[in-house]
Amino acid sequence: MKYVNKQRCLMLCSRGAVASYRHLMGDVRSLLPHNKLDVKLDTKRELTAINEISEMKSCNSALFFEFRKRKDLYLWASATPFGPSCKFLVQNVHTMEELRLTGNHLKGSRPILSFDAAFEAEPHLKILKELFTRIFGTPLGHPKSKPFIDHVINFSVLDGRIWFRNFQIVDDTLNEKKLAKIVASGKEAANKLVEIGPRFVLQPVRIFSGSFTGQTLFQNREYVSPNVARAAEARKKGTLYASRVQQKVDHVARVAGYEHEKDVVDDVFREED
Repeated sequence: MKYVNKQRCLMLCSRGAVASYRHLMGDVRSLLPHNKLDVKLDTKRELTAINEISEMKSCNSALFFEFRKRKDLYLWASATPFGPSCKFLVQNVHTMEELRLTGNHLKGSRPILSFDAAFEAEPHLKILKELFTRIFGTPLGHPKSKPFIDHVINFSVLDGRIWFRNFQIVDDTLNEKKLAKIVASGKEAANKLVEIGPRFVLQPVRIFSGSFTGQTLFQNREYVSPNVARAAEARKKGTLYASRVQQKVDHVARVAGYEHEKDVVDDVFREED
């Protein structure tokens, strides 16, 4: 098979990754036989330097895993060097080793990309669909790919987030349309498909017209920074503690100001001098 569609995806990350995030990056690499790995990038540099690295590696797309405070993971997906690009907040990360699912597929095999119908409803989701197709679609005839299609990568939209799932095809008689219906409905998936992993959820933050730069095409108004969420949770806990302290102070004040009425039998058993 002649290798015509020469798609290559650059994969790199920043420093400060925890073990689960490093394993997730390794799982994603195993799904992309057309990837090229590069060394860790210092986040103090401009992210547009990834375009230069991508050009040197002869890549036309890039996935950049950005780690912050050893707690938060952001994923940049870009079509280098001209864009567009998107920044995601990665949530609910479950790696293959963590899940220990029964599914399996040949390493390097080409996947079927299944997209939810919602990707055709919104303009920004159409952009993301084309971006995911370019990155996760293994080119036909790639030297490191296998000439088999035995797994499905599913992208679903729910609660304003994109849910990533990877399934093994158990029934070989299914075609692409039937597989898309099964994945979307989830009714017959137990007999036809077996989940492999990994699992993670992508919350779009912002879409840029260029590669890691440019005009903002879409901004998620429902996005809340993890730092803001943690600060709000800390303030909530502090408010609860302050209310408990105030309740104790009010109780002491009420007890101190309460006067007992004198009872007629108070002095019955008092000893006389």
